[in-house]
Amino acid sequence: MNAPVIELAGVTTRFGANLVHDGVDLAVERGQILCLVGGSGSGKTTLLREIVGLIAPTRGTVRLFGRSVLDHDPRVRRDTRRRFGMLFQQGALFSALNVFDNIAFPLRELRLVDESVIHDLVFIKLAMVGLEESHALLMPAELSGGMVKRVALARALSLEPELLVLDEPTAGLDPDLADSFVSLIGALQRQLGFTVAMVTHDLDTLAGLATQVAVLAERRIIANGSPVEVLDVDHPFVRSFFGSPHARAVMRGEDRT
Repeated sequence: MNAPVIELAGVTTRFGANLVHDGVDLAVERGQILCLVGGSGSGKTTLLREIVGLIAPTRGTVRLFGRSVLDHDPRVRRDTRRRFGMLFQQGALFSALNVFDNIAFPLRELRLVDESVIHDLVFIKLAMVGLEESHALLMPAELSGGMVKRVALARALSLEPELLVLDEPTAGLDPDLADSFVSLIGALQRQLGFTVAMVTHDLDTLAGLATQVAVLAERRIIANGSPVEVLDVDHPFVRSFFGSPHARAVMRGEDRT
């Protein structure tokens, strides 16, 4: 049986006297689209950074594809990092590089293919996210907010990852652009079959994408399951977050207006 794509066991995170996570357990199977939700300051983005190995938990284990994300062997860590891509909340494009070089950066950094292949791959990724070849020469400062997100997504997909990690992917977008971006992510996931783990507070993003919802509150995962299953969890935060009739209708797929 294949190991979960993401597996957290007993993850505890402390920054000085501040206890952020206290024994977080979570598993995400291949092909799932996980949406991680929680209140402000609950440690959602911190948990996402632990999943990809940007920071280490105080205690507990984080595994991707059955391997520790912080394995002592640098070759194992390098292999694991090739298998996921990450889209940061504000895109995090390199301001001194144009669109082409931003997307090419992971390919050049890992020295996986020669420059002629990189050229072809960059334009394939641009087309995948709905951008034109002429956009390749633009600088990040020349891009709209929606285009920044699409370029960042193209870069995250440049290594053809098995796991895509997203931090508030629709933050800063107006409703129409947000809906378009959610549809793009969903279409690419169906086409390519990658697993998704994202932090979001947006109910429409959740309803449009999630196959699995994990709710982070009281420093742990207090609900985990399908969107409909999570709605039935009797916990104050769940009742507050999903409590309105509109929110419950959206989560059940009955109302997206």
